[in-house]
Amino acid sequence: MAAAAALVEKSARLSQKQWEGAAGALERAHALRLESFALIEEDAQAYLAFVEAVRSQHEVAAAHARTVDVPLRMVRAAAEVAELAVQLANRGNPNLRADAVVAATLAAAAAESGLILIEVNLGDAAGDARFAVAKKLVRKASGLALSLRPGAS
Repeated sequence: MAAAAALVEKSARLSQKQWEGAAGALERAHALRLESFALIEEDAQAYLAFVEAVRSQHEVAAAHARTVDVPLRMVRAAAEVAELAVQLANRGNPNLRADAVVAATLAAAAAESGLILIEVNLGDAAGDARFAVAKKLVRKASGLALSLRPGAS
């Protein structure tokens, strides 16, 4: 997701003449890029804490929940990056449209990756509301990315 957010930042920085919303998109993409780095570390820590909780049989449910909640935050952030990328592809500097398209594609892949983590960490994901939310966000991010591909209508 960091690469996607960085491409959105680049596109927004160089689209301020074409789109008045570019400054806001730049600010938000920057925040999401920084958040993505924090989430990478937080995801690793959540997994390690879960392993330790299972070993000690202490607060297993809370540690397990965190292994789902952190990837859900990743999915939410990636979906937001995809939305920003679409806005820039449609309103920003036309010379950077390809960067925005790539950003949306990378963001959709990041969202899908988060969904996989959620599904694996839940085990039986079918009835879990977090899985349903993540799945909906992934569909949205993927649809946005696909809508920007050449030949999409």
